[in-house]
Amino acid sequence: MADVKEFKLPDVGEGLTEAEIVSWKVKPGDTVKVNDIVVEIETAKSLVELPCPFGGTVAELMVPEGETVAVGTPIISVSTGGGAASAAPAAPAATAAEPAAPAEPAASAEPAASEVTTPPDDAAVEPGLIGGPAPGGRTSVLVGYGPRTTEAKRRPRKGSTTSVSSETVREDVNAAFSAGLEPAPAVAADVAEPAAPTVPEPVTTPAAKAGPTPIRALAKPPVRKLAKELGVDLSAVTPSGPGGVVTRADVEAHANGSVAAAEPAARAALVTAAPAGARETRLPVKGVRKVTAEAMVSSAFTAPHVTEWVTLDVSRTMRFVKRLKQQPEFRDVKVSPLLVIAKAVCLAVRRTPEVNATWDGAAGEIVLKHYVNLGIAAATPRGLVVPNIKDADRMSLRELADALGELVGTARAGKTQPAEMSGGTFTITNVGVFGVDAGTPILNPGETGILAVGAIRKQPWVVGSRIRPRDVTTLALSFDHRVVDGEQGSRFLADVAALLEDPAAALLY
Repeated sequence: MADVKEFKLPDVGEGLTEAEIVSWKVKPGDTVKVNDIVVEIETAKSLVELPCPFGGTVAELMVPEGETVAVGTPIISVSTGGGAASAAPAAPAATAAEPAAPAEPAASAEPAASEVTTPPDDAAVEPGLIGGPAPGGRTSVLVGYGPRTTEAKRRPRKGSTTSVSSETVREDVNAAFSAGLEPAPAVAADVAEPAAPTVPEPVTTPAAKAGPTPIRALAKPPVRKLAKELGVDLSAVTPSGPGGVVTRADVEAHANGSVAAAEPAARAALVTAAPAGARETRLPVKGVRKVTAEAMVSSAFTAPHVTEWVTLDVSRTMRFVKRLKQQPEFRDVKVSPLLVIAKAVCLAVRRTPEVNATWDGAAGEIVLKHYVNLGIAAATPRGLVVPNIKDADRMSLRELADALGELVGTARAGKTQPAEMSGGTFTITNVGVFGVDAGTPILNPGETGILAVGAIRKQPWVVGSRIRPRDVTTLALSFDHRVVDGEQGSRFLADVAALLEDPAAALLY
């Protein structure tokens, strides 16, 4: 009898209660192995790919795409033993000469020639390792969703020993290192010789089928790492570096173009989906939009918001950014005014720790955080996400630049995980990238301060007794008035402004 197991939707975040099935990667009848990706879900503002904890044949997709289900709901069923039972009667007649043997517990869907016979007294695997015992009597697997499914081992040939021959080991190692290539035809070792010799057909190698080997794009390791994080195919990027080398700017421009093109396409899809002549279109509130709406309502009607504004000259900051770009240690990272603003916030928090605190109404306490998990609001095609940089106040300027680049790249690729968006203590939202001068930002739940950064424009500014064109921007700070008084909020905003007007003032902190 086939053993059908159901895979229930796990809690992949911190206390999540539901998720939307975005797309299935398999269909009924497909063969899957342990840890094969079977479904993509959206939960807590992120896309998560779920691996299957079972090996076997997909029996049923229990939830359609686009439906939101609660954690613990069965979403897919896998038959872990049906393939072996149906394949047994179709065995070659040459195996009939062997005596009948007890049925194996489960049959592997892999080719027989690629399996390795192992002794019955295998050495035990250490606890905690993959395949070893885990707490509760379970077996450790790669992702930890369930016990490992044991696959049947090939029965040794009649009259042979249980030891593994060197030739078999060599074949298995070769098969392991040729993963992803088309396997060559294999002949089972226990099949009898044919009665009449046959002329083998010429074997076409994988390289011959694939055609000429594509030319590998030229790029430095940091650029390849960035491309991997952004999900960019280097072969599709137009190089601008000397000798046809792909630079960091090329990868970022390619990624930004892909993301920018995704939003108009999504809007066009909504318009196209609407019936001709329709005056209204109803969109379901779910996923990112649902989480954002609930968080903003909770924050706006729980914490009394106060917003203060300051307009300042950031010409020295802009010159400082240009000098940083010329430094050897900053050549392979993105340097922008946001980097200096983030550092200024981390320094200003030292003098006003109240803006980096949490209001604990249940305990009647104000919790001052002695660390800064700096949140950066990022607009993505799937909505607004606010991942944060853990312990940003303890980072050097170069480390902070690396963390910002990784955070933004991961968010644009839609791969931000729930853990990366939890635990924030202060947030920066850069509305200036949209050409907006300023705004009144709403606090993230659990935080007491958020800084909105406006567009940096050339404007007339009084310098001494003359009017000169200067780089000018506006900062807007919203804070929770239960925790932060007007004096404290004003001092923090003034400190950030002073650091941006003269970055050398950071030596005083």
